[in-house]
Amino acid sequence: MKSRLFTGIRPFSALIEACWKEPYSLQRLIKDIIAGVTVGIIAIPLSMALAIGSGVAPQYGLYTSAVAGIIIALFGGSRFSVSGPTAAFVVILYPVSQQFGLAGLLIATLLSGLILMFMGFARLGKLIEFIPLPVTLGFTSGIGITIGTMQIKDFFGLQLTAMPAQYIGKLVALVGALPTFNIGDTLVGVATMAVLVYWPRLGIRLPAHLPALLIGSGVMVVLWAFHLPVATIGTRFGYVLANGTHGQGIPPILPQWILPWNLPDAHGQPMAFNWHTISALLPAAFSMAMLGAIESLLCAVVLDGMTGIKHQSNNELIGQGLGNIIAPFFGGITATAAIARSAANVRAGATSPVSSLVHSGLVLLALLILAPALSYLPMSAMAALLLLVAWNMSEARKVVYLLRRAPKDDIAVMLLCMSLTVLFDMVIAITVGIVLASLLFMRRIASMTRINELPQSAVGECRVFRINGPLFFAAAERIFDELTVLTSEDRLIVLQWDAVPVLDAGGLQAFVRFSEHLPAGKQLIVTDVPFQPLKTLARAHIHPIEGRLAFYPTLPQALQELAAAPAVA
Repeated sequence: MKSRLFTGIRPFSALIEACWKEPYSLQRLIKDIIAGVTVGIIAIPLSMALAIGSGVAPQYGLYTSAVAGIIIALFGGSRFSVSGPTAAFVVILYPVSQQFGLAGLLIATLLSGLILMFMGFARLGKLIEFIPLPVTLGFTSGIGITIGTMQIKDFFGLQLTAMPAQYIGKLVALVGALPTFNIGDTLVGVATMAVLVYWPRLGIRLPAHLPALLIGSGVMVVLWAFHLPVATIGTRFGYVLANGTHGQGIPPILPQWILPWNLPDAHGQPMAFNWHTISALLPAAFSMAMLGAIESLLCAVVLDGMTGIKHQSNNELIGQGLGNIIAPFFGGITATAAIARSAANVRAGATSPVSSLVHSGLVLLALLILAPALSYLPMSAMAALLLLVAWNMSEARKVVYLLRRAPKDDIAVMLLCMSLTVLFDMVIAITVGIVLASLLFMRRIASMTRINELPQSAVGECRVFRINGPLFFAAAERIFDELTVLTSEDRLIVLQWDAVPVLDAGGLQAFVRFSEHLPAGKQLIVTDVPFQPLKTLARAHIHPIEGRLAFYPTLPQALQELAAAPAVA
């Protein structure tokens, strides 16, 4: 008998649906190749920029797009998602790389993959639906602000010996370093940013990333002619191959098999792979897994809306988990589905996960052929790329719209999540945001639960009340307190429950206390009890009590019997 744990889990689900169950023609293959090449052009510079932003050498971003991109495309549940390093992870990965080095970052990525796999097998893919919009908008905007702040140093070529860990400290250090700005880095950054902003207005289908970097590099060459220095990937990063060969920039080799725990830590010492290290990395790994799940499933939902083809959420989590388990053994850092690249994939005409495989293949080809040229890319141009990514992540238009139109409770949740993400941590922001949003939601629902007195029937000394809304812990106590005051002089109380969809333990306790504390001579009658409250009452063994508590299927039936036996009433 098949275990319930694996119900609905299908390996290669997106690939099988797109390329096996549906006819896969040469025309579709050409479309996927074109889309894959288009996304690859975007992914190559962006992957390097995100790796640099995460505190590691740029080639590790390329390894991530290549290896994780292939694994997730094969095993994921969304046929259009393109996975790799994303901007959302930068705020989590950078502190880990600074504290634990590349080895710690890869181990944390491996742990996050295991958590994602567990979430997929536990069928938690639908939980994304329970995260409110103000929470997701708040922490994504906060991440955008943090990423943008981190790029100021390279964009202007500021001279900073160390970047403080806390956000306020970062701002103070950056402001203090402004007089050290480099005119060459600044001019290249401004030129790159100008192309990124204005290129889409030309209506050319080629993504702006490539022409922006080319123009930025052209400006750098002109500045070099005037002996103005500009920092590049080659001047910032170096490598040592297994045969002892040294080089600057990006090594022109494919990803190599490595054991993450054999790499050095942040101090250049061998990583101590033990329970102490794992426990120290678990909080970061949990943050990576939660953010990876949210990002990948949000991306899949966006793609569903663009294409009309539904994804398999649990399979997507398993694919993401497997990608993050395997990628670290090839130098890949944390990966997830990228909304911008996946949307570009759809717009470029992708029809299946083959486009994502082509994208990863192009990244591998760039490692072999273009590595020397990539080493000449200016650091300020890479910072400009991330500044634009940060702006897009901030979703400023949605934030402004929410500030103008949304209820005050939602605005408060969004601003709180944004502030906590910037000042403290994304996990804290999401946790506090969800708790606060839940409390505010319960307050709204509780305020909707009311009692209304119905027109008096033919029965004397009888008052009929209708309860509208759920009788749960946040509302029941208030409702029955109001009833106690309203019926203090009445001998017969009739409650119609046809509009009570839910009765929870708190509501049950309030009802029992109200019925048990009725003064002698008073009687309570409940009618029209829906299934869920009726089931709760039965489970609690609430039975009619002669002369004190009675239940009737409908209000007319109760009133008819009361009118026929006034003496009992």
